[in-house]
Amino acid sequence: MSLEFAYYPGCAAKQIQREADWAARAVCQELGIRLHDMPRASCCGAVSLRETKPAFAMAVAARILSEAEAMGRDLVTICNTCLQTISQANYRLQNEPELLEKINAVLAEGGVRPYQGKVQVRHLLWVITEQVDSNLLRSKITRPLKGMRIASFLGCHSVRPEEIFAHAANEDTPHLDRLIAIMGGVPVNYSGKDRCCGFHVMLSDKNEVHAMAAKNCLSAKDAGAQIMITPCTLCDMIMGSSQELAAKTVQRTIDLPEMNFAQLLGLAMGLSKSKLGISRLHVDPVPVLSKVGLA
Repeated sequence: MSLEFAYYPGCAAKQIQREADWAARAVCQELGIRLHDMPRASCCGAVSLRETKPAFAMAVAARILSEAEAMGRDLVTICNTCLQTISQANYRLQNEPELLEKINAVLAEGGVRPYQGKVQVRHLLWVITEQVDSNLLRSKITRPLKGMRIASFLGCHSVRPEEIFAHAANEDTPHLDRLIAIMGGVPVNYSGKDRCCGFHVMLSDKNEVHAMAAKNCLSAKDAGAQIMITPCTLCDMIMGSSQELAAKTVQRTIDLPEMNFAQLLGLAMGLSKSKLGISRLHVDPVPVLSKVGLA
C-alpha cells in the first residue's frame, strides 16, 4: 500500500495554524509517509462558496482533484472542512457522470486537464491509524504519555455526512482515541466530541462562537481531560485561540491546552517542541506535559 500522497493542508495551515502543517510534515517523515505539495491548488471554497455559487465550488474542487490525479496520488489533508468539501464534491463527480462531464467542460475552458474520478480523499489521521504499520507506529513512541488524560475533539466535518464517511460517521469513530492509546494516553469519554467548533459563525456571531468553544472545552475538562487534541486546523483555531474570550463569556476558567493531533504525536515520538510549533499554542501545555516528561 502506497504511503505517498498529494498533500492539501488547507488555507489555515498555511497561515494562522502553520504549526499543524509543521507537525504533520515532521511525523510523516518519521513514519515514512511522503507528502507531495500541490503548488497550483487553491482554497477549497469551504462553506461560503458552496452556498453562494455551488457550481463554481464544484469546479474548484474538481480542479484540486485533477491536480492530485495528474500527480498519480490520492489526496490527503489535515483540515476537516477541506476534507468534507472536497470529499462531497468527489463523491458526486464519481457517481454522477453528467455532472462530471459538465464540470470538466468548465475545467477545459480554464486549460485544466479533465478529472477522471480516480482520486480518493483521506485525512492524515486515517492514514496514520489505518495504513501505517502498527508495529512501526508503536516503535516510534519513545516518550509515552504515561496515562495522561486526553480529550479527542473530532469536530463535525470529518464524521458527516454518513454516506461519504461511512467508516467514520459517528462520535465513536476510533481513529483519534486509538492513536491516544498507542501514545500511552487515556482517551477521555465526554459528551459532544463530534460537535461543531463554531468556526462557520465566527464572523456573523462571535458571542455564539465563544459560547460553543466554552461548552466544548468545559465538557472535556469537567470529564477529567488534561489536554485536548483535534484533527482539524479550524477546530484548533477556535478551541485554542478563543479560550480566553470563551472563559469570559461563561465566567469560568477553562485553561485547557489544545493542540493538533500531529503535535502531540510528534512529542510522543521525541521530536523537538520547536519543530512542532508548541510555542505557538494559545494555552501553554508545558505544565501538563512536564508531568510526563514531555516538556
